Amino acid sequence: MRLVRRQLRLLLDQGVDTFKTDFGERIPTDVVYDDGADPVKMHNYYTYLYNKTVFELLREVRGDGEAVVFARSATAGTQQFPVHWGGDCESTFVAMAESLRGGLSLGLSGFGFWSHDIGGFEGLPRADVYKRWVAFGLLSSHSRLHGSGSYRVPWLFDDEAVDVLREFTHLKCSLMPYLFGLAVAASEKGIPVMRAMMLEFPDDPACDYLDRQYMLGDALLVAPVMSDDGQVAYYVPAGEWTHLLSGKRIVGPGWQRETYDFHSLPLLVRPDSILPLGQNAERPDYDYADGVTLAAYALAPDSTHRVVVPTVNGGVAVRFEIEHGQGRITVVRGRGQALADTARWDGCRCGSRSRCCRAEGGKRVNQSEQRGG
Repeated sequence: MRLVRRQLRLLLDQGVDTFKTDFGERIPTDVVYDDGADPVKMHNYYTYLYNKTVFELLREVRGDGEAVVFARSATAGTQQFPVHWGGDCESTFVAMAESLRGGLSLGLSGFGFWSHDIGGFEGLPRADVYKRWVAFGLLSSHSRLHGSGSYRVPWLFDDEAVDVLREFTHLKCSLMPYLFGLAVAASEKGIPVMRAMMLEFPDDPACDYLDRQYMLGDALLVAPVMSDDGQVAYYVPAGEWTHLLSGKRIVGPGWQRETYDFHSLPLLVRPDSILPLGQNAERPDYDYADGVTLAAYALAPDSTHRVVVPTVNGGVAVRFEIEHGQGRITVVRGRGQALADTARWDGCRCGSRSRCCRAEGGKRVNQSEQRGG
């Protein structure tokens, strides 16, 4: 590993940002290790050492919080060296479903970040497979267009693929205050960004074996479309869920069967949730608190929610406390300043340096209207 470090350090000195730690799993067992280690026991441990070596070199050179690899192989403990992706799958709907199934298993094994090659890797995907996979890929913890034998740029498929990629890229960028908060939680607590349904709903036995849908964090249900005709069947746990893109409300528990065009998919907001939505749909790294919108969905009576909007380096940009009771919703920011107090509150928009905000559909709270906190 010392030789690997020396060679990679030369590349870092030339300006390389990070490395894709490809392979690592094809280590033979009919070898002799210098220290006499058992080659069978070393087979899995090797990938740990491989990713650890590269990750720690990056942290040494780039600093804390700046190290990341793009890892393929893994074993127990390598979740410490994110991020990971699923390797070389086929470019079919079947492989798309297999990728999701494997990723959910990885998340249940303690890995916080996982994704896949959009469109699949082996072979050239059909245009419909590519467009469906774009939606799935951009609603994953990290997203990459990659494949074998062709560039996975959308204009090689058709004009609609360009529109679909643009729309879901904009969606992911606007979700970044929420998604990056999930990334911080994964880093600090080990909770995966993409979660098997059973992880969020352990008391609902219908969720125990669901492997074609997932929770993106605690608030968003995603069911990728993996069929030629655009049909998708998915399970909705109890409560009144809201489709993020259409606003349609669906009451669970129960199964839904729907048909979607390429510009949408089942993407439901969990009941009693508040999503922080960013104002910048053009890039993923920006001031998440500046102009943030707090979007409330089917809030429970007499409930209190705390929302933390992160900074791009994992700190806290701003904290909000939202109280719903007696027919009103009150938004409190920081050390207790009332930002909005309204009976018809749809969202709150507030700059990171502003002292108050407006509530869409309600009245603005004057700066003198304070709440204790």
